[in-house]
Amino acid sequence: MAAPAWLNHAILLYGYWVVLVAVALETMGVPFPGETALLAAAAYAGTGEPLNIAWVIAFAAAGAILGDNIGFTVGRYGGYPLVRRILRLLHVRESALDYTRRYFERHGDKTVFIGRFFSLLRVTVAFLAGVNQMPRRIFFFWNAAGGVVWALVYGLLGYFLGRNLPLLDRALNTLGIGGVVVVVAFFGGLLALWLIRRRRAPPAPTPPDAAETTRAPADVARC
Repeated sequence: MAAPAWLNHAILLYGYWVVLVAVALETMGVPFPGETALLAAAAYAGTGEPLNIAWVIAFAAAGAILGDNIGFTVGRYGGYPLVRRILRLLHVRESALDYTRRYFERHGDKTVFIGRFFSLLRVTVAFLAGVNQMPRRIFFFWNAAGGVVWALVYGLLGYFLGRNLPLLDRALNTLGIGGVVVVVAFFGGLLALWLIRRRRAPPAPTPPDAAETTRAPADVARC
């Protein structure tokens, strides 16, 4: 894990606030190195720099909770029209949103908690939870729990393995592979649910006008 020079400089200059802002931006969906900022700050704390690992973890958790709640609010009040436009551009029926909403009703809590640990879900799950109208209290609880546990795990990884970057890289790569598996399973489950519901859906009734037009040639032939 190699943090950009500008990020290292910002951490040394502004400390914990860089961690909070970087993590918040990432969890809002902005392509920003929030996880890298947490690991870099934790590594500095482990090498005797003027940073305390407890405060690094606390500011990272606060940034995660803050950013996710902003992303959730954006998705809840403005995300649905945006998703509808995207579906129309992709020529996907809007009924697909019913399946994602059903999924969040059943598994939203687990998805919000686990998604914190994997990059693709980390930047999208709060927005998707808002779009699918997940109850705010449930979202806030599982988002806060995931944010605290994530900050604790990654903060301690950076703190204890910051002096051994090859070992830290191997640990992060292992977590990354697990993240890919979880993301593929997540979207694969949504696709499977959509296909199953589509097959079980009853066929659309034939309009009366269409039935009369199909019978008309046969009546003419008999005459």
